[in-house]
Amino acid sequence: MSPTGPGQRWQAESMVSDIPAGRGGDDAGWSDLHGGVQPSRVVRGWLRVMRALSGGPVSRIPPDVLSLAGALALAAAWGVVVGPGWPALVVPLVLVAGVLDGLDGAVALRTGRARPLGALVDSVADRIGDLLLGAVLLALGAPLGWVLAAVTSVLLLEYVRARAQAVGMPGVGAVTVAERPTRLIVVAMAAGAVAVLPGGTPGPGWQWASVFTIVWTAVGVVGMVQLLNGIRRSMPASFPPGR
Repeated sequence: MSPTGPGQRWQAESMVSDIPAGRGGDDAGWSDLHGGVQPSRVVRGWLRVMRALSGGPVSRIPPDVLSLAGALALAAAWGVVVGPGWPALVVPLVLVAGVLDGLDGAVALRTGRARPLGALVDSVADRIGDLLLGAVLLALGAPLGWVLAAVTSVLLLEYVRARAQAVGMPGVGAVTVAERPTRLIVVAMAAGAVAVLPGGTPGPGWQWASVFTIVWTAVGVVGMVQLLNGIRRSMPASFPPGR
């Protein structure tokens, strides 16, 4: 989420990022933060929305606060299921969490407040959010075993990526199908389906939470394969890098 500011350079672990002056708020700024990965059309559209929302009063909110607020939104999503049992409210709360997750980086880039510590706060908030997403699926009726498999898949993916970066891999290795937006969408769809068709899937009557938890797990496996391929292609030939 956060290097220093336009025209400055920062290093976290083995990741080094240069953000040329004037590029912190455009697609190039996002690409700089992701190891040169070029955003897809969908990502570019999302970035434009986030840049539009990151102006005005929002730009005065510290990016770290936005990161933590995203996790709190997911905690609220869990609360409305285990408390009053209102799965329909999970959908807007997950949407809010997704917007906040995009705004923290957009505000950091727009205002020049991006920094390594902010990236750490963002990462920790995201992992807490992933645990809360699993808790939401569990509260919606998903089996504990599948929830553990789903959450483990994403935690393992992020751990492997972090370790690869620590030993010299530049960037993120690969933008996989199992990234955070996918996880948010899966949980939102599960909650929406439970709210609309509480009896389960038409025909077999499978629990929606179970179906979407299995989908999350399968996507996590595919994402891990994509990441490992990306790591293999981009990992330096020697360690430490440059030796």
